Amino acid sequence: MPKFCLLFPEDLSGSIAPPDVKLNLGGDFIKESTATTFLRQRGYGWLLEVEDDDPEDNKPLLEELDIDLKDIYYKIRCVLMPMPSLGFNRQVVRDNPDFWGPLAVVLFFSMISLYGQFRVVSWIITIWIFGSLTIFLLARVLGGEVAYGQVLGVIGYSLLPLIVIAPILLVVGSFEVVSTLIKLFGVFWAAYSAASLLVGEEFKTKKPLLIYPIFLLYIYFLSLYTGV
Repeated sequence: MPKFCLLFPEDLSGSIAPPDVKLNLGGDFIKESTATTFLRQRGYGWLLEVEDDDPEDNKPLLEELDIDLKDIYYKIRCVLMPMPSLGFNRQVVRDNPDFWGPLAVVLFFSMISLYGQFRVVSWIITIWIFGSLTIFLLARVLGGEVAYGQVLGVIGYSLLPLIVIAPILLVVGSFEVVSTLIKLFGVFWAAYSAASLLVGEEFKTKKPLLIYPIFLLYIYFLSLYTGV
């Protein structure tokens, strides 16, 4: 009879190890676990995906709030120095309005008004908002091409002259004549800064109809500061 020989390997001991799966991510090989491999083979790899950080989420706080300090500083100089001969592009205050700069000016004016009586803060902000609305409506009725945001910004920034004269009034407050002259100078300064930005050529002969309420508005702001 033919003999059949069965050949068996000499050593059958050992263990079955899971295959190593490596991912090439940018030149670096990362070893995956068995569970990770199983999920990817079954079509559930999306569970393992990690979203990259969006660089837009890491913007500075001032950029997130749309606050440009250089722009605000430039507009402050445009209002405080309204003379055309100084070479400032003053139309940027009207054509590129912002909210935070005028709000900061109004809040600062509120803080120094009535010598620390902080209840006036909300009243001054209310006058700023609704006074600007009145000027805006009047300008539109007169045919002016201006937006409410532009008026709000110009009126707010133009409070700066009243802030400048505030410490002077504390010094010369006992001299009634000098104090009155400084108050008039501050009001004319503020009204001129605002009116020269808001009153365009489109008003022509109707300019006094808009300049007068602007002047009255700043007189009212000054009265809130002095307590008159």
